[in-house]
Amino acid sequence: MQCQRHLFSIPTSQHYLNCAYMSPLLKSVQDAGIAAVGLKASPADIGGAEFFEPVETLRDRFARLVNTSADRVACIPAASYGVAVAVHNTPLQAGQNVVIPAEEFPSNVYGWMAACDRSGAELRLVERPDGSPSAAAWSARVLEAIDRNTASVTLTDVHYTDGTPFDLDAIGQRAREVGALFVVDGTQSVGALPFDFDRLQPDLLVCAGYKWMLGPYQYGLIAVGDRLLDGEPFEHNWINRKDSENFSNLSQFRREYQPGARRFDTGERSNFILVAMLNEGLKQILTWGVTAVRDYCAVLSGDVEAALADSPYVMAPAAERSPHLFGIRVPDGERLPAILEDLRRRKVYVSQRGTSLRVSPHVYNTPDDLGALVEALCTFA
Repeated sequence: MQCQRHLFSIPTSQHYLNCAYMSPLLKSVQDAGIAAVGLKASPADIGGAEFFEPVETLRDRFARLVNTSADRVACIPAASYGVAVAVHNTPLQAGQNVVIPAEEFPSNVYGWMAACDRSGAELRLVERPDGSPSAAAWSARVLEAIDRNTASVTLTDVHYTDGTPFDLDAIGQRAREVGALFVVDGTQSVGALPFDFDRLQPDLLVCAGYKWMLGPYQYGLIAVGDRLLDGEPFEHNWINRKDSENFSNLSQFRREYQPGARRFDTGERSNFILVAMLNEGLKQILTWGVTAVRDYCAVLSGDVEAALADSPYVMAPAAERSPHLFGIRVPDGERLPAILEDLRRRKVYVSQRGTSLRVSPHVYNTPDDLGALVEALCTFA
């Protein structure tokens, strides 16, 4: 793949290396949103089909992205909403436990924390071993924390602070062995790394859409496994009930849901503007191919690793990090504010997470963007 910066509206003066924070919009996504605003401005042309057909296209595209069926896909407003589906359908009891890696994104933790507080179950936050960036060692600790009393294991595909990848195959297998729910947050990976839902068999895959799926804020998707597929939604709205396509008959209340995971759709899931934008983002990702996105980012991150090899900065080797999201550890954490200030002055945009600089390039980045980052860091070495 060649650099795709021409498809975005990023100013040439900016070195935006912060997709894990929020992706810029493709020009086509922006255009789709503007067109949808025009549709809402004159709603006479919004018929019943507009409430359903674009959403079904969205389900299909996401299903193709993660290798599952569209019937398993539901629409959510945020990652926390997706996690709440799992929490709502997990009757925790005292003596049970929930296993989550430490320093996880809060939306993966707070729902389980509240459920543990109510039930007396134990929340097990599995620390990174000795502050080490070792992916294998951290996955091993998660596996050790899972026992016959584990009710749920929840984690990100790659850790949001520094891109540490977890062994989902082994962790998922262990969760199934003890009968625990297996919940994966793919917000920081789906769209940039291949994800095979049917092979990994999570009970729930949760993805916010505004990062690596190149969509708008406040729209995301989940894929639901067999054990939750017949679960109870915690929100009840008109559109997820059977025959809701028949607007003239909505007051004939139905107990049956729409098929598959559609029962978990959020209210007003047909948001004409957000659905149009996310549809366009997924269309472009499928056109590129996720493998091509991953490989492009791997070249950029490999260049940074080579450039920093003899510096005081610590970056995990390729096998221990994600190609599209990685941490650069700073020996003296007290210098981080000054480093970040200098980076912003140079229009190099990354995030601070803990004692690391989190760098997250995408296909709109060039080697010059990463070179500007390295040059700035070397002034502080």
